[in-house]
Amino acid sequence: MSKSSIPSVDEIKGKWKQHIGKAKIAWGKLTEDELLTVEGRQDKLAGAIQERYAVTRDEADRQVKDFFKKLTP
Repeated sequence: MSKSSIPSVDEIKGKWKQHIGKAKIAWGKLTEDELLTVEGRQDKLAGAIQERYAVTRDEADRQVKDFFKKLTP
């Protein structure tokens, strides 16, 4: 069985700057600097979302997972 279609960390990091615009639409409270610092790392992004939006870690992880699934064609 293969893993879900979430791109690998290296794939995300390589294209992260291209996806920052989409991330800003999804999480408008996060600044571009915060998104650049995240570098496409799901754990860092979830932490930033959790802090900025005052949601649980599980909710932040779910949002990030859904976001990255949408990035894959």
